[in-house]
Amino acid sequence: MSQSERTLDEMASEIFDLYMLIALARSRKPVGSDDLSESEFVTLDVLSKEQPLTIGQIQKHVGVLPAQMSRIIRALEEQGGRGYVECRINAKDRRRVDVCLTEAGQKSHADYKATRLNSMLAILRVLNADDRHEFMRMLRQIQSAFKNTLPMA
Repeated sequence: MSQSERTLDEMASEIFDLYMLIALARSRKPVGSDDLSESEFVTLDVLSKEQPLTIGQIQKHVGVLPAQMSRIIRALEEQGGRGYVECRINAKDRRRVDVCLTEAGQKSHADYKATRLNSMLAILRVLNADDRHEFMRMLRQIQSAFKNTLPMA
């Protein structure tokens, strides 16, 4: 194995270690946030960008099995007694169920996102301005390459 390949292997290992730290952080609920699972938050996030969506459309974005998506939607309908989503029969096609965010769902999404963003800001503050600029340049490049490996939803 060449030095270049060893260096790439070491980099991949460090990225994997970072991934594991991120996974651990994501598995913990943010302090002061609603009791949302990660997949519930992702569902709210999808709906915050476009609604109404059918359960099947949301499922494609979230990347879970149909039964899991049904459980997520049910949990969000009952969340905290307030209901974060509302399901309605589509007026044009009665076989479809449209899902929309409620006002409580919009607030919960905004609060959860703000808490997560504050955590990220605390991490980014350890970098100076030049390092942050370079980090974001590389992050955008990696993000673009990563998106190209994902199947289209």
